[in-house]
Order: sequence, then structure tokens, then C-alpha cells
Amino acid sequence: MASGYTTRAIGAANTLEHRLFIEKDGVPISPFHDIPLFANEQKTVLNMIVEVPRWTNAKLEISKEETLNPIKQDIKKGKLRYVRNCFPHHGYIHNYGALPQTWEDPNVEHPDTHAAGDNDPLDVCEIGWQVSYPGEVKQVKVLGVMALLDEGETDWKIIAIDVRDPLAPKLNDIEDVEKYLPGLLRATNEWFRIYKMPDGKPENHFAFSGECRNKKYAMEIVHETAEAWKKLIEGKTEPKGISLTNTTLTGTSGYTDIVSLSIPAAENLPPAPIDSSIDKWFFLAGSN
Repeated sequence: MASGYTTRAIGAANTLEHRLFIEKDGVPISPFHDIPLFANEQKTVLNMIVEVPRWTNAKLEISKEETLNPIKQDIKKGKLRYVRNCFPHHGYIHNYGALPQTWEDPNVEHPDTHAAGDNDPLDVCEIGWQVSYPGEVKQVKVLGVMALLDEGETDWKIIAIDVRDPLAPKLNDIEDVEKYLPGLLRATNEWFRIYKMPDGKPENHFAFSGECRNKKYAMEIVHETAEAWKKLIEGKTEPKGISLTNTTLTGTSGYTDIVSLSIPAAENLPPAPIDSSIDKWFFLAGSN
């Protein structure tokens, strides 16, 4: 991992007990609050926490409510959540994750989408060729953004690429994506529209008629959500159940000495088996 970031696995993957803590130089930290948003002084390279590797199905996410915000698998009605295979897509079609030190404020309606934020860190779709792993901290550059309207909330989807990717020097704005990776943005739009339909939910919709806004607009969204997070961590906004515990931001109410936190030792257990039904293809009218 970049810059001394590693992971500490608790419980077996594909179980309710599984947690993946992020460490910096061996010390547990919060991926939500302790990892800097920007990875260089020019603020052109951003850190990204990978939650879900491309082509996998487990719906992993940063746990906003738990101490130090470990990555865990989402749970609904007591069962682990998996994203279904919506033909021709298998699982998630990007390395999917979040930008640290950002927050989509549910108290504020965005003037362009007319919907409030979804109370999460800013989502990222990393489009490089290499398949990542949960908990990886990548350095990426922003190329554009889509505005998914998810159950009445604004759910921004940043399009970015790993700065180490061979194509990264050629991809500098959203039009470059279509030039060098033709069809990818269309597939991204399609996937986000239909991926919940196998679970009985309606097709999702986008603001801006589904079009992807350019890098300049995307960076404005990054800075807006970074300001919202700053107000959150400084106690100027109601956290709405979010754990603000961190181990590096001295002066904030959530700052805690790591010695006082009881983070379990790593277990590194083999993953539990996944039900074979997760491999099923779904053929959906919404994808036509």
C-alpha cells in the first residue's frame, strides 16, 4: 500500500463479523477522517480508499457509525448484501470506493440536483486496468462526475484513474475517457441505473440527463464535500450517528489516543464460502 497504509482483518470475509481496519505505519486510523484527501501539495492527486474491487459482488463500505470506521459488508434484514450480476456486467464494474475527508451533507440540498446529500463520503469509480483489493489506498486523479439520484438523495460518483496507470498521462478530462476507453461511461451509466433492479427496486435515475460533468465541475464537488466534512469533524454540523473518532486530528472532539481504543488483533482468517446463487445472471429490460 501507498505511504505505509496497511489493513488489519478481523473475522472472516463474507461473514457478519468481518471488519477491515486501515492502519498507518501499523497504527489503526479512520479511513474516513485520518487519511488526507489530497496526496500532493498542488491538490491535483487525491487519496482513495478502495472498498469494492472490480468484478466482485460483496457490497463492502466504510462503516460510518463504528469506531475508526472500518470497512465492513453492508447488511440488510440480518443478511449480507451482494450486488447481482446484471448482464453483461459482473459485480461492480470499477474499483469502487470513497474519498477520505469528504461528506455529502444530508442537511443541504444541492442547487443543481435539487436533492440533499446521502450522508456518505464521496464515492469514486476508479477506471484503471489493475484490479484493487479492499482497503487499498490509491492515489488518483479526478476526470469527471455523475450525479446519481438514489432514493431522493444526491449520490455523486466521481470518475477517477490511478495515477500509476499507463493511461493516466493521456486521461486529463472526461472527454479523454471516451476517446481512449470508448463505451466505458455509457456502461457506467447503465450499471448504476440497473444494479438494484434484481432486488426488486426501480431503475435509478441521474441528474443532467445522465451525462458526466467535466473535471472542473467534479473538483468543485470534491471541494464542496471537503468543506462539509470539515464542518462535521469540527462539530459545526450534527453528525447524525457518524463516529468522529480519529487518532490524528488533535483539537477535534473525536480525537482519541489509540492506546485507549480496544481494536482487536489481526486474525487473517480464510474467507467464508459464498452462496453459489451470487453467480446468477440477471437480464434486465432497463439495460436495453
